[in-house]
Amino acid sequence: MDAAHHIKERAALASIGASAALTVGKLVAGLLSGSLALLSEAGHNLVDTGITIVTFFAIRVAGKPADEDHPYGHGKVEAVAALVETGFLFALSAFILVEAVQRLTTAPVEVHANILAFGVLLVSIVVDLSRWFTLSRIAHATKSDALAADVLHFSSDIIGSALALGGLVAARFGYPEGDAVAAVAVAIFIAIAGYRLGRRTVDTLIDTAPRGLTEDVRALVERVPGVTAVDSLRLRPAGPDVIGDIGISVPRTLPLEKVVTIKEVVRTAIAAAYPRVMLTVTTHPVALDDESVRESLLLIAAKRHTTIHNIIVQEIDGRMSVGFDIEVDAQMPLGRAHEIASTLEADARLELGPDIEVDSHIEPLEPRELPGQDAPAATRNAIAAALSSLAGDPIVEVHSVRVRETPAGLVINYHCRADPNLSVDQVHLAVDDLERKVMTAFPNILRIIGHAEPLRRGAIRRHG
Repeated sequence: MDAAHHIKERAALASIGASAALTVGKLVAGLLSGSLALLSEAGHNLVDTGITIVTFFAIRVAGKPADEDHPYGHGKVEAVAALVETGFLFALSAFILVEAVQRLTTAPVEVHANILAFGVLLVSIVVDLSRWFTLSRIAHATKSDALAADVLHFSSDIIGSALALGGLVAARFGYPEGDAVAAVAVAIFIAIAGYRLGRRTVDTLIDTAPRGLTEDVRALVERVPGVTAVDSLRLRPAGPDVIGDIGISVPRTLPLEKVVTIKEVVRTAIAAAYPRVMLTVTTHPVALDDESVRESLLLIAAKRHTTIHNIIVQEIDGRMSVGFDIEVDAQMPLGRAHEIASTLEADARLELGPDIEVDSHIEPLEPRELPGQDAPAATRNAIAAALSSLAGDPIVEVHSVRVRETPAGLVINYHCRADPNLSVDQVHLAVDDLERKVMTAFPNILRIIGHAEPLRRGAIRRHG
């Protein structure tokens, strides 16, 4: 149980003691004076004492952590206690009102407005003012429905005591009906307090979101980078906390790691602005208007756990035509490979439109993991020399040549340089041409991987 619940428990216990003392004092003074307003206040305090006891136990239960039977915690127990308090207030109001009307319609009852009656009411007002101030601060800090209900009671006690005091003053000056009129006023005020408390409690029990919070949270989340829209937002109070869920849309082209980051940013932003709001964040990937055909095709393949490359998109007589290479296991039967290709083509038509022209090329997937070792120095030197001699404009400065032997053949890695002002396409064509020449000279090469780097400035002038 956290510190906030200990504070609420201590406040509730102090309230019980004060309510019990005031009840006894008002009851004795009311019986001795015959004041209905004072007896009404004694009854009001008696109900408050019982209610405060209920509040104490409700706070203790509400402080229990969530469990299998109560996955959202026990916070609403406080609201149930507040609803019980509402019922008692209405019952007390009705009783006082009936008794006051009887006194007004029958012979007046003699009221002895003595010093004890005045003293008890004045002390009651001072004590209730102190309790109202203390509990208001604690209820606001801990968001406790039950303590907020007690605060409302104490405000009604203050006004009720003031009305009873006015009735005693009227009786003191020879107007005993003033006491009954004061009792009617007390009954009406108690009923109003009960209505206000009941409306707030019912809102909590039927999961009414705090006023304005939904709009504020929605606006906050919509400002988070990467969130394209807030699709759904549900909030419900649970004791001092607000819980619920929020669904957000994110671009479907984002990698999973980025989506996870966006969710965490959303949770952090909500926690920073509203520490008592705890939401489950779900994401919905959506296609944006500026998503390219290439991005769409890559996503389609990724969902099928298939790799595609060499994507070509054309516009032929107003009709879109796309083509791509599909990588499959080299040992896979053609029938199975064709099923994969056909499925991807169908997915592409479903995504991009039934009139689209789709063609795919099946390629054997090269082995990704091969045992290997460094080739003999003579082999490495021969291949390095071939790379340097066969390299032509714009490829220069072949270096960092590595040659490894594998069961499937030689794997070559090398670096080279080219003019940094050339396009990637120009450099790629030159690298491919060099690699084809080397593989022709060394048929046992399985793969050549060339890494092109920009030519340094001094070297550019020398080669220019």
